[in-house]
Amino acid sequence: MARIAGVNIPTNKRVLIALQYIHGIGPAKAKEIVTKLNIAEERRVQDLSDQEVLHIRETIDADYTVEGDLRRETSMNIKRLMDLASYRGLRHRKGLPVRGQRTHTNARTRKGKAKPIAGKKK
Repeated sequence: MARIAGVNIPTNKRVLIALQYIHGIGPAKAKEIVTKLNIAEERRVQDLSDQEVLHIRETIDADYTVEGDLRRETSMNIKRLMDLASYRGLRHRKGLPVRGQRTHTNARTRKGKAKPIAGKKK
């Protein structure tokens, strides 16, 4: 099992799909990495040599922000908005939708399970 950026990559999947198990690498970046290193898209991770895995690891470390660093950067950006007390920061703090969605009827994912209001029955 290959380990890249602190993530165990599944060995029986194609390299293009397996790279997407790393947080911060999607289809476009995975394809970019594979083409940059001249690895065939249909090759499986188990067919890669140790040298090729090392090249993939070095490329990701040098050129991309992934896993822990990316999560830390995202959480610091949210924390900064909350500390500034900007509108978006207040929405994050309250656990409400941040990007202008309606909350009267929807937004259950963000607000959590509906709480009944006492005395509402006729």
